[in-house]
Amino acid sequence: MKVLFMCTANSCRSILSEAVFNHLAPQGFAAISAGSFPKGQVLPRSLSTLQAAGISTEGLYSKGNDAFEGSPPDVVITVCDKAAGEACPLYFGPAVKAHWGLEDPSDVKGNDADIQAAFNTTLDIIAKRCRAFFAVPFNCLSPAEIKAEFDRIALM
Repeated sequence: MKVLFMCTANSCRSILSEAVFNHLAPQGFAAISAGSFPKGQVLPRSLSTLQAAGISTEGLYSKGNDAFEGSPPDVVITVCDKAAGEACPLYFGPAVKAHWGLEDPSDVKGNDADIQAAFNTTLDIIAKRCRAFFAVPFNCLSPAEIKAEFDRIALM
């Protein structure tokens, strides 16, 4: 199953989601991320947070919708935070869609410890949601039921 994590800049939340998902994924699951307006570079703190958690950063880069051209995803999960007034990217196609909004840890103001704590909290939320994703009994559910499960996971 191919999962696409989308956000606006593809430099933080969607990158963290791609890396955590692939780190935890059982065989047969793979994720990629993309942005509607990719920043062109991954935030250094995104990479250092992943490395500190023992998660590989190999192959991570800020990319646009061309990242999944020729290999459409089965699931599209947007992770932008609508509450922050962002234009959340949409992907139209047969994929099951979900919105797992995350506050942008790179928007946190304060000292280095406060900012790092925000990144760590975001990473923890993503890991919790990914573990719940892998527990979904995909073979036993209809697409509507799978969507309902994804919506439930978004509340974690």
